[in-house]
Amino acid sequence: MGPISRRDFVRLGAGAVSVAAAAKSIALEPSVLAAQSAPSDRKIRFVSIGTGIRGCDLLRSAKKVQSGVCVGTADLYEMHRKAGVEAYGSEVPTTKDYRELLDRKDVDAVVVAVADFQHRHVVLDCVAAGKDVYCEKPMSHNVADGLAMVKAVQDGKRIFQAGSQRVSSTVFKKAAEIYKSGRLGEVTSIEAYTDRNSPSGAWVYPVAPDASAETIDWTTWLRDAPQRPFDAARFFRWRCFADYGEGVAGDLFVHLLSGMQCVTGINAIPERAYSTGSLTHFKDGRDFPDLLVTLYDYPGVRVNMHCNQNNAAGDITIFYGKESTLTINGNTLTVTSQDTRPQPEGYALDGWTAETKKKYLDDWHAAHPQAPAPLPATETYSAPQGSDDTADHLSNFFQAVVTREHVVEDEVFGNNCAIACHMANHSYFHKNVAMWDAASQTIKG
Repeated sequence: MGPISRRDFVRLGAGAVSVAAAAKSIALEPSVLAAQSAPSDRKIRFVSIGTGIRGCDLLRSAKKVQSGVCVGTADLYEMHRKAGVEAYGSEVPTTKDYRELLDRKDVDAVVVAVADFQHRHVVLDCVAAGKDVYCEKPMSHNVADGLAMVKAVQDGKRIFQAGSQRVSSTVFKKAAEIYKSGRLGEVTSIEAYTDRNSPSGAWVYPVAPDASAETIDWTTWLRDAPQRPFDAARFFRWRCFADYGEGVAGDLFVHLLSGMQCVTGINAIPERAYSTGSLTHFKDGRDFPDLLVTLYDYPGVRVNMHCNQNNAAGDITIFYGKESTLTINGNTLTVTSQDTRPQPEGYALDGWTAETKKKYLDDWHAAHPQAPAPLPATETYSAPQGSDDTADHLSNFFQAVVTREHVVEDEVFGNNCAIACHMANHSYFHKNVAMWDAASQTIKG
């Protein structure tokens, strides 16, 4: 082992030991939002439009939030209406026509959990009725819908929150705190992915045994989507079809994008997006790929994102900083320092003579007489046991209904995130780079 290798071995070995010895594992404090009442102890009276999969999830979480009380639900499917009552665990009025709920003067807010293509109409009806709105992600089905929703919310002076709950996660809030502190150094690259490997993860949901044109109001459900005969598979697996959903971009990218925006503070539409992908396994008549990979250009940072429905590699977001790397893996956050401490050149000296190499090393060590400081400790933060990000997200919304202060994931944040999803799909289907044209408020390319 030559002089340079021996010195580096001792120096770097000592540093590695110090990192291992000083590693910190910290459990984050539970959020108190869901357990608290809203300011002035006012309970927000809300109704839920849509009590399918996500609608029932929201109602189960809403039971934990003391600042809100559900006073009604609506759904076009008979079983969904019954499931919603069971999910909330309380007998609340339920109807097929959501407009009956909007006519009620005792309703403060509405939780919208319908298919993507119905968001615009339902949200605009809610705003016209003077209600504040929590709308599930993605906020819109297309660019025009999102712009119309933003205008209606702002003109009506309504409180709006999009439903990507990781924005209220204790883990992502801690990540935002660390990012804002500058500890990561300059961040020029972000990677994010969430993968699944099951039919359910690709929305091949079972068709309920009682599903029929008699139990589901198919005509009303289609609304202004292309008319077609009753198709139970399309009703239950609507995310697969462009007439109703946004595929993996609208279901999964939207969480990654909203988390990225939350941590970095970037609240903007990407300048451009380039997608590739494939429909490899789930060739069941769907429109969308089961693998989508997109590169985004955001101001000052590049984002590499993918979702694969053929391999369950996890749900991970990584922020690559010059000084440290921040990784969020599920409910765990880790900050690992980069080794940027001064050290002598090694590889490039292989082409020097022994005499020249020795002089370089002697000079370098004379200029750096002190031993290098140990690397900062690796820090790991974990979400508190039993945490419910959806309950916290609903609590944020209910408090905003009282205070009239904007939430983080308001109509602008939600629309920017949704447009990024639309750009990913646009690039994939048009096989080119999708560019955002701010002047015309459209996707070009």
